[in-house]
Amino acid sequence: METIYEQVDGGVCAPHGFLANGLHCGLYADPKKNDLGLIVSETECSAAAVYTTNKVKGAPLLVARRHLEKTGGRARAIIANSRNANTCNADGEEKAEQMCRLAAAQLGIAPEQVIPASTGVIGQILPIEPIASHMEALVKGLAPENHSEAVKAIMTTDTVLKEAAVRFSIGGTVCTIGGMAKGSGMIHPNMATTLNFVTTDAVISQELLQKALSDIVKVTYNCLSIDGDTSTNDMVCLMANGRAENHEISEADGSYEIFREGLYRVLARLTRMLAKDGEGATKLLECTCDGAPDQETAIVVAKSVIRSPLFKCAMFGEDANWGRILCAIGYADAEFDITKTDVELASVKGEIAVCRNGMGIEFSEEKAKEVLCEDEIFIRIHLKQGDASATAWGCDLTYDYVKINGDYRS
Repeated sequence: METIYEQVDGGVCAPHGFLANGLHCGLYADPKKNDLGLIVSETECSAAAVYTTNKVKGAPLLVARRHLEKTGGRARAIIANSRNANTCNADGEEKAEQMCRLAAAQLGIAPEQVIPASTGVIGQILPIEPIASHMEALVKGLAPENHSEAVKAIMTTDTVLKEAAVRFSIGGTVCTIGGMAKGSGMIHPNMATTLNFVTTDAVISQELLQKALSDIVKVTYNCLSIDGDTSTNDMVCLMANGRAENHEISEADGSYEIFREGLYRVLARLTRMLAKDGEGATKLLECTCDGAPDQETAIVVAKSVIRSPLFKCAMFGEDANWGRILCAIGYADAEFDITKTDVELASVKGEIAVCRNGMGIEFSEEKAKEVLCEDEIFIRIHLKQGDASATAWGCDLTYDYVKINGDYRS
């Protein structure tokens, strides 16, 4: 029987037993802007995480990794702030530890059960006083309905909230996975995924939780590129509290595959939201490569096209310059025969073939313009050399991207 995955509201609080809140503590000057957020499980969780591959890592990531190692992959809460990345500071790790101690004291848990995260400007000292003076209010406001307030607290140049959740059944027991994300720029497919927090009430071993997260990140967040910059603070953290009380997923069996598919649906949806909200973006770009000899080749080809600056500019200009697609496919670090490759461009306005067997073909420029005038563009690449496929996501490159990043610190 096919598993049904139902999209539900509630974000990280859609699974049973999770609470959240966010508020303005004073890191931002604007009193209407949340800058401190908290996610808490009512019971202890198995926890898994994936971190940025940037050699420069934010202090919160170092502390988060240390806490999870100390607890053996157990956690109860995530504390996060925006406006200040707490990165490249001599006192960074101590400030991150302080954030955890402050949250733990109010929650009545051990500091090691708290995962810290920060996002914002690099190289500025994080003031701990505003965080300390607002921690009590932050904890008092914890509630399932405040999930969106937590999302607002990690937004920087984001223009929309990014939340997703799915509900499904494992062995007759209803389980839920929910997630939230922030990110609009400084995103590149190198496990630079911005801040992403995911929760589930499923019962699953820590080992399989980490395996599922690492596997799904590879085909979702790591297939996302906004601007080619790999951030210093990005992480995905997944907590499972077991409140659904399903039979524990302890082997990579059918129950694990159902859970894994649910996680894919949540992370893929968040990835798509991140791509569509790229800094200054006017178009979501979704590139699918099929007919590849293996999935790694499909991933490499799709990502190569999505992160091409010239192609991104062409999409902003609504120019069906298919040569830029072939160029990006051609320098992808993978082995395949380019002379078998077909390419189409598509949107809700239809589909137009631009390349067959590695060569250009005649097509209507007027029809192509009509297809590319939409805000969601699909690039379809057929290598015709196997059965593997993969999708990558990105956005166009616009004038506004430069404007946003020209005065980011102010």
